Amino acid sequence: MPAQREPTSLAALLAERIRKRGPMTFAEYMDACLYDAEFGYYSKADQQARRDYFTSVDAGPLFGRLLAREFHDMWSQVGCANPFWLVEAGAGTGTLARNVLDSAAELFPEFYRVLRYVAVERSDSRRGIQTGCVESQIARARFASVPGLPDNIPVGCIFSNELLDALPVHRVVRERDELREIWVGFEDGVGFHQVLRPPSSSRITDYFADQAIELREGQQAEVCLAACDWIEDAGKRLGRGFVLTIDYGHEARELYDERHMRGTLLAYYRHRADEDYFRAPGEQDLTAHVNFSALDLWGKHGGLVRSGLTSQTNFLLSLARHSGYADLDSATSSEEERIRRRLLFKTLIHPEGMGETFQVFVQHKGIDSPHLIGLDPLRLRGVCGAAQTTDRDCVS
Repeated sequence: MPAQREPTSLAALLAERIRKRGPMTFAEYMDACLYDAEFGYYSKADQQARRDYFTSVDAGPLFGRLLAREFHDMWSQVGCANPFWLVEAGAGTGTLARNVLDSAAELFPEFYRVLRYVAVERSDSRRGIQTGCVESQIARARFASVPGLPDNIPVGCIFSNELLDALPVHRVVRERDELREIWVGFEDGVGFHQVLRPPSSSRITDYFADQAIELREGQQAEVCLAACDWIEDAGKRLGRGFVLTIDYGHEARELYDERHMRGTLLAYYRHRADEDYFRAPGEQDLTAHVNFSALDLWGKHGGLVRSGLTSQTNFLLSLARHSGYADLDSATSSEEERIRRRLLFKTLIHPEGMGETFQVFVQHKGIDSPHLIGLDPLRLRGVCGAAQTTDRDCVS
């Protein structure tokens, strides 16, 4: 017989909760596993950063440098507003903030002078780490850290990198032509297990109806109502500007097609992915693909308009070409540094890796038909792309 697992501290708390109140939705279970203030995977004080995943930020400062170019582009399209808010949702330990701000200061000094960077991070422990990571930017009054989105963002960009895939999801299955929700139960001697019940909210059935999606018999799927609420709320808080979402996922027709009969939810534990969601609550990452069609639809409720959806490959290559690959081949860089940057860039854009796995979705508000560099189709661009907007163009 396999060795019995030692329950985690969070597992014991969740088991006791289910004993007292009955089964919980998977969304409630996932939210506790990831964000419980004391034991959550992303919240606990003693966590080791990025234990089970590798993000674009981990590939070095180049990702933030290219993002800074797109933010400068956005700034030019809102009339070089002063101030211009950059609001990073799910900012983690502040590494991306540091890379973006350092790059903006170097490349676009006039843009940097009007920046107001707000890092949104609900974990107290991660916000504490941010202080040391962006100490110089705090000293220049360019950086602030808060637990939630600001109430009012007059002009700017709200952006996230691999945030929405970690928002809690409801799990459903179509059984005998009915939509059933997969809840989480617990029994002594059995442990955590799935329990089929009617949907916990009419919003779940409405979610599929509003997108004209009908699951196949026996098909499992995820419904991220939290992402719908988040994008609508973000749109309402933004006065004018952009919302930029970088994550892995698909539009609804592909996300719920016959290739995803078991859904997309995965658990990551010690660098391995599987479907054992109950292995170690609080010690494993849980993640599901993002539905960009839902972001588009619910974003409209917040006043957002779809700007475009493209792969990370297209997005970063377009930005790199626009600058003539200056970020990879700086005249002041050594040959060793140039080779290193090119290898890191390849990691970010490789079609069989991050490049096509991650998608970049942009929405806008209060702007007529913006034209963003990162959304330009590569086939329409030359080596250097269209003429750049310089700081001089934005200074009155």
